[in-house]
Amino acid sequence: MGGGAAARPPQSRGGVSAFLRLVMIEHSVFALPFAYIAALTAMFQVDENIHWGDLLLVTVAMVGMRTFAMAANRIIDREIDARNPRTAGRELVTGAVSVRSAWAGAIVALAFYFGAAALLNPLCLALSPLAVIPMVVYPYGKRFTNFPHAILGLAQAIGPIGAWVAITGEWSWHAVVLGIAVGVWIGGFDLIFACQDVAADRAHGVKSVPARFGIPAALWGARASAVVTTGLLVWFALLTDAGFLFWVGLLVVAVAFVYEHSIVRPHDLSRLNRAFFSVNGFIGIALFVCALADLAVRGLTV
Repeated sequence: MGGGAAARPPQSRGGVSAFLRLVMIEHSVFALPFAYIAALTAMFQVDENIHWGDLLLVTVAMVGMRTFAMAANRIIDREIDARNPRTAGRELVTGAVSVRSAWAGAIVALAFYFGAAALLNPLCLALSPLAVIPMVVYPYGKRFTNFPHAILGLAQAIGPIGAWVAITGEWSWHAVVLGIAVGVWIGGFDLIFACQDVAADRAHGVKSVPARFGIPAALWGARASAVVTTGLLVWFALLTDAGFLFWVGLLVVAVAFVYEHSIVRPHDLSRLNRAFFSVNGFIGIALFVCALADLAVRGLTV
């Protein structure tokens, strides 16, 4: 549980390391694997070759957008964070990062995102501003809807779709299916994560599914999201004629979902962080490894 501002005196304001802690840069592991699955599958369908320059630009765009989104989230939510014991130790609350420095970092990250989109292809650049909208709307969502998790899901669904467009320069409904799968998955585990803030959210009028409908309802919603996600990933596998190793990856994901939802219970949230960070991080990496191996076996070359 984070301490208050008095318990953690301000550190050097605006340092790079403090900013990286603010945006939790290591959590890119949740979104990047699925962007890579989309990008590599698109490359396989185009000419069965990995285009490393494009893959690098996809990485820059994804990390840039995610960094901007996290910084904007922290800036917009800093007053809410200050009233919640769990988040009162965040860098903008304690003064480790100033609001000015956070905005500067966010703008730089956004510039990298737009720059990468411009270098990829015209359609990617034309669509790139649309991805910014849900990233900014999401932190405000908890102020006007009990379902801000759905806005987060929409924001995250854009990643795989954008990665596919980045490679092909064309719209693809295959990528939309994968994007929706990712959005439902992340929206679902955000339901789990929000359960730990029910008391603070209700006290301060912050809206969420757990705060409005209770923790049991939120956990059932997360379980339903896992089922829907699995179904959408199966659909994506069928649409792209995935091979045996991808199906092995889907089996691993299904088992991980069962484990995740077995360790978090309405009256026992002690293993929530394990479910949220460890299991979900594993899910993305495991499916990516299996997808990459499957594409390699089927002929994807460097």
